[in-house]
Amino acid sequence: MELFSEYFKKDHILSRIDARVKLLVALTILIMVLSYKGFVLPALVTLFCLFLCITMKVPLRVFMLRFSEPVFIASIILFLKLFFSGKDVLFSISLPASHFSLFTLTGYKDGLMDGLMIAIRILGAVSIVAVMGLSTPFTEFIAGLSWLRVPKGFIEVLMFAYRYIFVLFEDAMVIYNAQKNRLGYSNIRRGLGSFSALTGSLILKAFEHSHNITTAMIQRGYDGNMPMLKHKPFKLSEVVVSVLFITVMGFVWKI
Repeated sequence: MELFSEYFKKDHILSRIDARVKLLVALTILIMVLSYKGFVLPALVTLFCLFLCITMKVPLRVFMLRFSEPVFIASIILFLKLFFSGKDVLFSISLPASHFSLFTLTGYKDGLMDGLMIAIRILGAVSIVAVMGLSTPFTEFIAGLSWLRVPKGFIEVLMFAYRYIFVLFEDAMVIYNAQKNRLGYSNIRRGLGSFSALTGSLILKAFEHSHNITTAMIQRGYDGNMPMLKHKPFKLSEVVVSVLFITVMGFVWKI
């Protein structure tokens, strides 16, 4: 549950900034990173975001979990680009394919550069999203999305999904511990069977919870308006600093 914890999202400079300002800055920098033709801006953004994560004292386990999947995807893309795309040969390795033949693995310089460019863009974009998520409580993030005129239906789905992540996680742990105590994971075959039973039970529980929450909200007269989505006026200092930051990043983007 530490991955979903919000205790490290408080008591630092980013936690005191309006979520709407952070959203606008994050979206602007994200567009710059994805449209930049080079390495400087994505690398600079990635390093800056890593510095912010260290400043926020994000737990190492949470940091590794957030970045493990994008790093894996970036590595796969880099591998594919290096060995299966390009014309300028960088190196060539002969590997034994059988007793009488060799398999030649060729790396391409232009493929390597293309792969590095894509990989650094992925890391830069994910770093922006990670800092946004790690520095903003979920309720404030939802309030910022509503200010950006994101459809109410999408916001409702996000809120209920976030709420029931914890409920379903607890249900999953109860079922898993019960299966484990009954040797449900003693071998691969039984483990797969236990996992399929766990998954089916969670799907049924998700439908049950959705039905119960819908009935409860209708009975209480829910009309789609959420008081938590009301907004305060912008702070001039936050707006000025954000504009200056975007201007500096825009200057780097223009280089």
